Amino acid sequence: MSLENKFDQAKGAVKEGVGKVTGDNKTEAEGFVEKTVAKAKEVAEDAKGAVEGAVEGIKNSLDK
Repeated sequence: MSLENKFDQAKGAVKEGVGKVTGDNKTEAEGFVEKTVAKAKEVAEDAKGAVEGAVEGIKNSLDK
């Protein structure tokens, strides 16, 4: 889990909220996209870590 991704999610959520409050659909949409992309990156990093852990576990069991 990357602190940068959490920051980007928060930044996108704030931007989305500002867009909603001000009625600026473009800013709202940009914030939503930024938030969603950051969340997707976080999920991808988590999945990559899980796969690497599983591969390492298999390697360790084969080495025994």
